[in-house]
Amino acid sequence: MLVVMRGAGDLASGIALRLRRAGMEVVMCDIAVPTAVRRTVAFSEAIRLGQARVEDQPARRAADAAEALRIARSGEVAVLVDPEGRVIEELHHDVVVDAILAKRNLGTNKGMAPVVIGVGPGFTAPIDCHAAVETKRGHELGRVYYEGTPIANTGIPGIIAGHGADRVLRAPADGAFEPVLKIGDVVKAGEVAAYVAGEPMPCTIDGVLRGLLQEGVPVTRGMKSGDIDPRGNPEHCLTVSDKARAIGGGVLEAILHFSSQALA
Repeated sequence: MLVVMRGAGDLASGIALRLRRAGMEVVMCDIAVPTAVRRTVAFSEAIRLGQARVEDQPARRAADAAEALRIARSGEVAVLVDPEGRVIEELHHDVVVDAILAKRNLGTNKGMAPVVIGVGPGFTAPIDCHAAVETKRGHELGRVYYEGTPIANTGIPGIIAGHGADRVLRAPADGAFEPVLKIGDVVKAGEVAAYVAGEPMPCTIDGVLRGLLQEGVPVTRGMKSGDIDPRGNPEHCLTVSDKARAIGGGVLEAILHFSSQALA
């Protein structure tokens, strides 16, 4: 089964990892300069580096649909620069998963594949997708909606070890991102993690720097540029999050649900 995914950030990568482990072939599409902060668990790094690995799953950048198909069939995840998802028109795929997480639908529709799954708010099943998956932390995380829509975005990050919005590091100015620290560093509140246009971006809480943008990426003031895990375990930087695993489980459920219907 071939799955094309829109988005290749850390949550999308957690979904892709679960689908690969279930035996599915995966092609992912993202922007030319990805802005995932949890880069150690994001297949989007293959766009920048040519290849990437999330846990035990390798990925490679593809130049076009034909190469992406060859990579996916080899057991690796294929990653393309294709923010509009044009490759969807070229591949004989079974499933499209929109995991851009833009909080709104950026053009995904049910005509794109036999099964189309929307991840997060902005999708309504069965109107613009066959199923939608909840992304908000809490009791409903990972729930599959076969009718309805996920909880609307509140703009407030979920609570981890008593911390919510203060876990997120935001760019202090417009300009090129200049990291000082690296992902996996143990940090203290007030320690400078990066600079933008000469302005410091200090750590907001104690913990482990779980995510940080790459050097040189253009940012705007207030843009999410880093993430601190207050639980303080550097090993968490190398594995997909509990949230990503739960969402991945929901996507897998939806795919199997419709596959079983087709076989009935």
